[in-house]
Amino acid sequence: MNKNLTSTYINPLTDFGFKKLFATESNKALLIDFLNEIIKEEGCITDIKYQPTLQLGSTEADRKAIFDIFCKNENGEFFIVEMQKARQPYFVDRSLFYSTFPIQSQAPQGSWNFELKAVYTVALLDFKLFEDIADEDYFIEKIYLARERTKARYSKKLNFIFVELPKFKKNIEELKTNADRWLYCFKHLGQLEGQPEELSGGVFETLFKEAEIKKLTHIEMEQYHKSVLEYSDVRDAVDYAMERGRNEGINLRNFEIAKNLLDLHLPINDIVKTTGLTPEQILAL
Repeated sequence: MNKNLTSTYINPLTDFGFKKLFATESNKALLIDFLNEIIKEEGCITDIKYQPTLQLGSTEADRKAIFDIFCKNENGEFFIVEMQKARQPYFVDRSLFYSTFPIQSQAPQGSWNFELKAVYTVALLDFKLFEDIADEDYFIEKIYLARERTKARYSKKLNFIFVELPKFKKNIEELKTNADRWLYCFKHLGQLEGQPEELSGGVFETLFKEAEIKKLTHIEMEQYHKSVLEYSDVRDAVDYAMERGRNEGINLRNFEIAKNLLDLHLPINDIVKTTGLTPEQILAL
């Protein structure tokens, strides 16, 4: 049986678990605390208001976007919070596209001086987005608009924060900050049998209380089981693609090349020809 289905706490990396713990009004203190730890140098969030997660374009013919979590803080700044289980083609483009919705939504009818509220896209990734060896020790990557020559911020209105969970490798004795504790919980909450002393106090008391599987209703339990199986299918597909590559004697360098070509938005067929990988292996990346 899947370990997540017999554990004490909800796995927050599942769709159900992520939204149950962070996308409900009763648990918004959890989301506020997490965002403050991840974006702390930009100021302190004291309150948020959840917004509709389905965002429509300005006309019926325009594309739409469905966010995992979409909210505004007390200053009117926007936060898109996403959980991504596996790399997808054009993932970076997707994050850019999503950020345009809260930007365009700020344009009022009539005259306007173009002053914008800041937009933050915060993506929790269950995969490595940046594969450079020098990046291995950096599990929180922040991307801003900056001048190339001086590196000075050009604007604080468009911000991307990528949290690469596979790069976070601290054990529980090494946790020093609340950001460390949050990332440890994201990675391990679904496998814990009880609340460790290192994760006690403050907001983490609420997190562990709200994450108890035994408190789920019958309908919620069914939804969680489905979400766990979907999560396992994604992880199994990624692991299978990598293992198949090893068994077939394909150099892992081909996977790195394929990832780079995906970032350059080359067609899948061209990447197949270049690397020798199958379309399924490339899509799993």
